[in-house]
Amino acid sequence: MRTAIYYSLMLLLGFAWYKFGQNLLRKGRWDENGERTEGLVGPVGLLVTAVLTCYFLFEFLRALVRGEVPCVGKACRMQVYTLAANAGDYWANMFFLAWMVLGLSYAVYVTLKIWFRT
Repeated sequence: MRTAIYYSLMLLLGFAWYKFGQNLLRKGRWDENGERTEGLVGPVGLLVTAVLTCYFLFEFLRALVRGEVPCVGKACRMQVYTLAANAGDYWANMFFLAWMVLGLSYAVYVTLKIWFRT
């Protein structure tokens, strides 16, 4: 039951993130107050987000190739889940990594789309 709630909340969070980005993209170059429409992150935030996205993508691809993923979180430091021994925990961490890559990539996409619109 807890797993179903976890995945449902992650899907709802992803949907909310998508709708927020789409609302920003629908806005014009200038808002109602005459101020420029800003992206999700600023220039420094874009660099940090891009670096984190690359790191999570590297970890995701590494885990796919090796068949083991380090645990994500404070409660299970230095623990490695393997596909053979801990399939459920392995796929839960893989889902989290994939979700982070998709969410952060979407933030970078929306920000760049807003910056370079004509």
